[in-house]
Amino acid sequence: MVLHKILKILTLIIGVVALIMGIWLFATSEQSLVQPMMMLAYAVLAIVLLIVAVFVIKDLFSGNVKNTLISVGAFIVVIAIAFFLSDGTATQMKNGEMLTATESQWIGAGLRTFYILAAIAVGAMIFSGVKKLIK
Repeated sequence: MVLHKILKILTLIIGVVALIMGIWLFATSEQSLVQPMMMLAYAVLAIVLLIVAVFVIKDLFSGNVKNTLISVGAFIVVIAIAFFLSDGTATQMKNGEMLTATESQWIGAGLRTFYILAAIAVGAMIFSGVKKLIK
């Protein structure tokens, strides 16, 4: 319960800082504020990844290995499906560099993975809502 309160306070602080910086960025239209916003985004990403890693390790040691491995396996299957559904074409980028076919395929796979997982999440919410309505 203490961890939940700490995370709520941390979330509130980061949200307020991001809101202030966002308003400041739009009010002044100054490009020098983009870098601090990106650093804040990187910091939030690092915090989220750290928290996820801590809870995954905590659940692994609590004896919930089977469910974790099933979830990781399902995620890998979704990524594999998305990768094989994607096609890659070499593309000339604006800065003159070449994007290889494999890199292009991985980008497509990332997008398709997002779409598949989003569809699963929406489907789960609809299923849950219908199930509650039936009860």
